[in-house]
Amino acid sequence: MVRLPLTPAQVEAGRRLGAYLRSARADRELGDIAQAAGISPETLRKIESGRLPSPAFGTVVGLSRALGIPLQDLADVWQSAALAESA
Repeated sequence: MVRLPLTPAQVEAGRRLGAYLRSARADRELGDIAQAAGISPETLRKIESGRLPSPAFGTVVGLSRALGIPLQDLADVWQSAALAESA
């Protein structure tokens, strides 16, 4: 299976999602949130910085639970970037 490159809209959506997650984490330790989400601190660091713009669904679910953010809110952040580019 060959994975297609991400579109510019998907990359931008990942950056917005990462920034939103970083803001939601606030002053909580990155390692604590990563552990609660079941991912490595490096993975969370990459997501927050936009270097991993397309995290797996299970990762997003884990972060949603660890940060106490409704999954729909994260979906809205992701989709708002895609909608902004198509407008």
